[in-house]
Amino acid sequence: MKKTLIIIPSRYASARFPGKPLALIHGKPMVQHVAERCRLVSDRVYVATDDVRIADVVKAFGGNCVLTSPDHPSGTDRCAEAAAKLTFSGDFDVVVNVQGDEPFLDPGQLEQLIRCFDDPETEIATLITPISSKEILFDPNKVKVVRSADGFALYFSRHPVPFQRDVPEIEWLNHAQYYQHIGIYAFRADVLQSLTRLEPSALEKAEKLEQLRWLENGYTIKTVLTGHANIGIDTPEDLNALLKIFPESEKK
Repeated sequence: MKKTLIIIPSRYASARFPGKPLALIHGKPMVQHVAERCRLVSDRVYVATDDVRIADVVKAFGGNCVLTSPDHPSGTDRCAEAAAKLTFSGDFDVVVNVQGDEPFLDPGQLEQLIRCFDDPETEIATLITPISSKEILFDPNKVKVVRSADGFALYFSRHPVPFQRDVPEIEWLNHAQYYQHIGIYAFRADVLQSLTRLEPSALEKAEKLEQLRWLENGYTIKTVLTGHANIGIDTPEDLNALLKIFPESEKK
């Protein structure tokens, strides 16, 4: 397997859930759950944060941390700075960006992404999962992706794509396969640095999706199918609901 660096961007400031990375899930901060799952895949796991409160907690549970600028517009930019700052910069092939609000992450998904880079043509890889729910299909907060016959992303949208002209919306799922994007990315190390030098693009501004900037500039994104739909936590209400179903085995 390729030499892999896993970075978990973690911000304290959040309009909907301030301090989210430090929220406790059965005695452990959320960011610790994410880091422990990532360590099952690579021994190079770093939390990238702009806040000393998060850094102190990460150090307390024995994790690795790197402080980054508070001015980054995206987790990708924070990842790129962290990768460039680390002392072994250049001593890895692949950088994986894992969101810090997914404590139920399946480590096997990360392994799937990393294996994509056995193909020297892969620049970026990301996860997708089939959509079977009309609620997800028409939810603008659930990003959809259209892929080519060989598995590369053609377009990402908050709207269902393709539009089915002669089919009632309620029947769209019966006439086409739709995919939901799962926001975990892996990058070839040099590609990650190149992406952060790109100017925001027209499609990105319209959809508020940074991956469209990459596509507009000619980068390819390999999509990897997974049957495991990740559970993100955006609000305290999300966390309270998930605590009720959090597996007993994860409480340890």
